[in-house]
Amino acid sequence: MILKKSKIKKTVLVAGGAGFLGSHLCSALLEAGHNVVCVDNLHTGRKINIKPFLKNPRFIFKVHDVVKPLNLKVSEIYHLASPASPPHYQKNPLATFQANVWGCWNLLELARKNQAKFLFASTSEIYGDPLVHPQTESYWGNVNTIGIRSCYDESKRAGETLCSDFRRMYGVEAKIIRIFNTYGPNMDPDDGRVVSNFIVQALQGKPITIYGKGQQTRSFQYVDDLISGIVKVMGKSNFYGPVNLGNPKEFTILQLANLVIKLTGSKSKIIFKDLPKDDPKQRRPNIALAQNNLGWSPKIQLHDGLAKTIAYFEGIVKMKS
Repeated sequence: MILKKSKIKKTVLVAGGAGFLGSHLCSALLEAGHNVVCVDNLHTGRKINIKPFLKNPRFIFKVHDVVKPLNLKVSEIYHLASPASPPHYQKNPLATFQANVWGCWNLLELARKNQAKFLFASTSEIYGDPLVHPQTESYWGNVNTIGIRSCYDESKRAGETLCSDFRRMYGVEAKIIRIFNTYGPNMDPDDGRVVSNFIVQALQGKPITIYGKGQQTRSFQYVDDLISGIVKVMGKSNFYGPVNLGNPKEFTILQLANLVIKLTGSKSKIIFKDLPKDDPKQRRPNIALAQNNLGWSPKIQLHDGLAKTIAYFEGIVKMKS
């Protein structure tokens, strides 16, 4: 996405900047004219995502795990450093917890030291398997604290607590966003998320795997819409959230699979498998808070966003074949 050039040039830290979302954020901040320091331990981030920026004199990349303290001079910090897909965060649940709690603590301390603004990328997963629909920011959630997904859900909830307490105790300008299902280019084809799974399976002519009966719902936003929202949150004075950033249009997983088949022209068949434990049955954001305070709402329709994402994955699949 292209942001307006900023009159004030800042040095910005993007933790997790080599990941799917982080790389898009780095791109947008560079286009706005800022200096960007990207740190990533490359556990789930990929250097290929930031390859276009490596020769930019305003971009610095450091291989670093945020569970260890950093000493940098920055004016803004974006904390996106966490595995985000179920297969990745369940593979190493302790590292996931550390990234969202210890990592958040270290980056908040850095923000405190620099008197820098801070943004924590939380998630719709803090609502768990919601009993309220659609989900508003005032809903406290229905989360299993000891389930296979809890390393992610609960560590994000703890990260929100840290942000709130650092703001109350030390005056750190710590902001919280809750990200709903997001897709687009730079997704890892093997990350296990539903959009990337369906597209890769369709392009390869393999059966498209749906867990459960496919009637569970999700709300899918294209990555450019999310990045626009993130930048608006960081730039809004005296606004801390938490705030939902997602597309309120709701689709069943079966609808998504059929749309992917249509857009790819694939002959893939749909197969059904058992639903994983604690998989939410429905997910849709109420975005009134973002609309009223930021003037933000998603612009890109699912059909159009999927077409862009399919074009990206076509190149990936061709390289692998």
